[in-house]
Amino acid sequence: MMVLRFTKEAARVLNELTSPQYAVKLRKVRRTLALIEQNPRHPGLNSHKYKSIRGVDGSDVWESYVENHTSGAWRIFWQYGPGEDTVTILTIGPHPD
Repeated sequence: MMVLRFTKEAARVLNELTSPQYAVKLRKVRRTLALIEQNPRHPGLNSHKYKSIRGVDGSDVWESYVENHTSGAWRIFWQYGPGEDTVTILTIGPHPD
């Protein structure tokens, strides 16, 4: 089991999703976060290294699917650390084009 840590940006997005009009999106994001917490490499997440950006400390940034086969599909971007059993959620939002 991993401990999830959120950047200010990720926490802000998660807080904005608590508005009633985003109920479906929030449910999908929470489901994805729960899977990352259990196993960041769960097959349903389609987690893979995001090649065009690096973490602040130069570490690998990973991308996990919140949605797939959807226009503007949402993703969760994260990195391992700062501890052995910790994942830092960097941001949550639509896949950048």
